[in-house]
Amino acid sequence: MSTVRKTTVYLDEADYRALKGLARAQGRKPAALLREAVASYTKAHATPRRRPRSIGSGHSGRGNVAEHGERLLKTFGRS
Repeated sequence: MSTVRKTTVYLDEADYRALKGLARAQGRKPAALLREAVASYTKAHATPRRRPRSIGSGHSGRGNVAEHGERLLKTFGRS
């Protein structure tokens, strides 16, 4: 597990009792159940990272550039 940070979570009485009951039934600590729940929630609701717009901007449309790289570079910059 990575480094954990301490935080405070306020639960209503019914949720607190339910959490304690689940923890007891599973033989785990309530904090472990909360960490698992938060990790699951944040993973399910995370927004995907946007790729920079520059990715793919130099796409030539030719699939064989790597095969002919040396030949193409010899003529690079010539008019």
